[in-house]
Formats: sequence, structure tokens, C-alpha cells
Amino acid sequence: MKKYRVLIMTSLLLSPFIYSLCQNAKTSDVKASKEDSAMKYAVEKSDAEWKKELTQEQYHVLREKGTERPFTGIYDEFFQKGTYYCAACGQALFNSDTKFEAGCGWPSFYAPLLEHNVNIKIDKSYGMTREEVLCTHCGSHLGHVFNDGPPPTGLRYCINSAALKLVPDK
Repeated sequence: MKKYRVLIMTSLLLSPFIYSLCQNAKTSDVKASKEDSAMKYAVEKSDAEWKKELTQEQYHVLREKGTERPFTGIYDEFFQKGTYYCAACGQALFNSDTKFEAGCGWPSFYAPLLEHNVNIKIDKSYGMTREEVLCTHCGSHLGHVFNDGPPPTGLRYCINSAALKLVPDK
């Protein structure tokens, strides 16, 4: 009986998260690009080079399209003013002025610093359709974008902390 209670409680706790993922799997108004496998980037390195420069977690997120566990990233509930850069190549990605508390467990922004610094690609992994956010300078995986964000864009760029490096305003 105790086993079933744990199973039911776990299901109840996870159901809003799973529902949110399913709802957000609908494509947003952001235009998605074609597959990026043939794209050339200003910064191209071998796997060995990336492994030398990045931590294990950064490599997993940025180069293997992984995801850090929710509510564990350094920038999740962090609101210092500054600019967020790609942890792999240093390209400016987001400004703290567009960061908001989404309660999803990852840093969330309603707009990139510059539209051309991020690329959106359809991601059909794990049996769902989502829109993946990539750095246009090095092709690194940053996170995903959903259409449930605040005004003025209505978008939520859900980005892994491991993919970011904050440079605080002076």
C-alpha cells in the first residue's frame, strides 16, 4: 500500500510538469530554421577541444544537447543585472532586463539580446516537438523556447544555466 501511495504522489507531483511540456510542445510564433547539421559556425572545434575547455556538465548541455536538472542551475533564481553570454564561445545572448521568474526550474528570458545571435531549430527528441535554441556563433545547444512567456513577446526562452556565463553590469 505504501508503494502505491509513493507512486501516486510522484505522479501527482510530476503531472503539472508533464502537462506543461506537452502543452508547450506546440510550435510557437518563432520561425524555425532548417536542420543545422550543414551549418558552418564562426567557432568550430573538435570534441576533444570542447572537452578541454568546458566542464563535464557544460559539454553535456552545450555539445550533446543535454539538460541540467530543474532548479539546480546557478542562474535559475538569480537576478543580478548584466549580460548573459554563451559559455562555449562568449557570444552575447540575453540581457538581465528580459529575465523573469517562470517557476520552471531554468533561467527564463522573454527575448534574446539580438535576434541573430540565436537560431531556432525544430527538436523532435523524446517523442515531442519543441523549438531548440542554439548559439549562432558556435552552434551550441542552449535550451528551448516556448510560447507561454510574458509580454511583450509572449515567449519563454528556457535556457540551461550551464550554457550561460553572466558578466555583471558595472
